[in-house]
Amino acid sequence: MLLGFVILFVYIVAVWLTFFKFKWMKFNIAWGIVSLSVGLHLLLIFLIGLRFITPYSTNARMIQHTIQLTPRLNEPTLVTDVLVEPNVLVKKGQPLFQFDRRPYEYKVREYEAELAKAKQNVKVLEADIQLASQKVVQKEAELVYARYELALSEKLARSGAGPQEDVEKWSARVVASEAGIREAMAEVERAELEYNSRIDGVNTTVATIQAKLDLAQFYLDNTLMTAPEDGHVMNLQVRPGMVAGSFRIGAIATFVCESDRYLLANYFQENLKHVQEGQVVEVALDLYPGQIFTGKVEAIWRGSGHGQLLPSGKLPKFHFRPLELPQGQFVVAIRMDGDDQSKFPIGTQGRAAIYTDTSSGFVILRKIGIRAYSWANYLYPFAG
Repeated sequence: MLLGFVILFVYIVAVWLTFFKFKWMKFNIAWGIVSLSVGLHLLLIFLIGLRFITPYSTNARMIQHTIQLTPRLNEPTLVTDVLVEPNVLVKKGQPLFQFDRRPYEYKVREYEAELAKAKQNVKVLEADIQLASQKVVQKEAELVYARYELALSEKLARSGAGPQEDVEKWSARVVASEAGIREAMAEVERAELEYNSRIDGVNTTVATIQAKLDLAQFYLDNTLMTAPEDGHVMNLQVRPGMVAGSFRIGAIATFVCESDRYLLANYFQENLKHVQEGQVVEVALDLYPGQIFTGKVEAIWRGSGHGQLLPSGKLPKFHFRPLELPQGQFVVAIRMDGDDQSKFPIGTQGRAAIYTDTSSGFVILRKIGIRAYSWANYLYPFAG
């Protein structure tokens, strides 16, 4: 910067000596225009220095993470009580809204009854196995008796002491008993399959009902909405009597988190050539006229939506005249100094200057400029 002042001073002295002191040349309108034009071009030294040594953003805005409070309920549910005041700090886990519990309590009771029934049915299945096994024993005994009677009737029929009809009757009994044994064994197998149908050692029917009960309990627990973290609710419009939940409305309130508050400032891409993380920043916020706040560069978001092509069935259109498009900008995240971040409300706007080289003389000019803007906020909007 000192070199720029020297060059500008030498030029002014040279003009003065040439046209006014020694009058080597006659000063006229033409030479006046030429001298002024050259002088203005020399001033570009300061403009370039300010842009690259002390990048300046006219669009800095305080950003805060927010959470959309959406009821996690599977059906439209009545809001029975609002347990929070707007713009009042609440702690994580503190109750915010109470929804009607009754439909979800009824569903939990229903599945609790079904679960008890399913567990009892497991014992019934175990008894069915024993019953089917006894049936197999009975059919085997009947088969032994039928075969004995068949052999006896065949012996009597051969000696003429018994009718042939008895042979046919007991022969049919043998076939029926054999079929009965196969049927009883199939019933045993089916009962064992039903009883041994398990997942992680639990009967599948019991596991199915347990999963439904857990889901019903989940919805019941969510009839009380609590704060996801420390923060406050803004624009609270929820009132008892409102119906919320699935298929009714989405988010019912905006929860502003207290942690992780930072400033986002837009900069032209070329001005970020020397910007690095950790560099000193000065911020003038419109909310605090006449005050300057300090911070540090936390991150440079090197990317924007202008470089993104979304999937589409249409070919992209490219503009060959750049003047039709606004100059590209990147965003710089700035972390404000100090422990008390609550004095920077979400959406607070202002201007920010990054000092890439604190020893440069251009820093002094930028400090003067940003302080002039801050003091001018006392006159806003008259200053505009």
